[in-house]
Amino acid sequence: MTSKIMLHMKCRNNAYPKTDGKIIRFPVPDNKVSWFNDYLTYKPIFYTALSVLNQKWADLDLNESKFKPVWNNIDGNINRISFTGNYMIKNNFPLNPYGRTGLVGRGLLGRWGPNHAADPIVTRWKKNHSENEVHIDTGKPILQFVAIKRKDSGEWALPGGMVDCGEIVSTTLKREFMEETMNLLEKSKSDATKVELEVENIFKDGIEIYKGYVDDPRNTDNAWIETVATLFHDEKGDHVSALKLHAGDDAVGVKWIDLDNNLKLYANHLLFLQDIALKLKCHW
Repeated sequence: MTSKIMLHMKCRNNAYPKTDGKIIRFPVPDNKVSWFNDYLTYKPIFYTALSVLNQKWADLDLNESKFKPVWNNIDGNINRISFTGNYMIKNNFPLNPYGRTGLVGRGLLGRWGPNHAADPIVTRWKKNHSENEVHIDTGKPILQFVAIKRKDSGEWALPGGMVDCGEIVSTTLKREFMEETMNLLEKSKSDATKVELEVENIFKDGIEIYKGYVDDPRNTDNAWIETVATLFHDEKGDHVSALKLHAGDDAVGVKWIDLDNNLKLYANHLLFLQDIALKLKCHW
């Protein structure tokens, strides 16, 4: 499992997602990211999207008298524990463990503090007839992974999503994969059952690749994404050959992509795949 420190870059010095450029982050140079470095002129705007307010799956505003979150702990059925360790609290606001982002509030995120997600990484070997295809430059076998095209940004990414209240990560991994890559939500009950059986065969054994902070463009000073990325590799390709990929839920496209270090992917998903390339000794 990777021990890399995730780069805190995609949530700084740009416009906030899904705001048509109207919400601009306060500039944060590299030497002012850390909370331990003084930044006396730091005055970011407060932003929580209207789509988040008053949703059953989201926290209340911190100024609500009946909202008393228990930070750095299991709070009822909500996990407010960060994989990075205890995060700081200032004026009852949780602080992003990777420092300033140029925006306060929750943005598009439902939870104050860590918002837990799960990313399934389904892979197979690229075949040339019955043999594994090797890359012409490296002479190593080419690995393919299932990727979705995100509706919000148009970027290619690993399928995945948020862990529901009280849900275990293994359930989230399967649910998000079926919803985003196999359009489970639009299928009949009988077809959905077939999809679930196909996915169950693939998701029997998984290897945790990464658990921690994600450099996500939705992150703010007070709310951020953390994930568990799990590899499900089908060595022979027998089970994944049964998958009928069809984009659904938050995806507008889905396909198998050849793994390569020149890929441009959402957030820091490419770093997860780099660890897999080292593990499986494939082309990178």
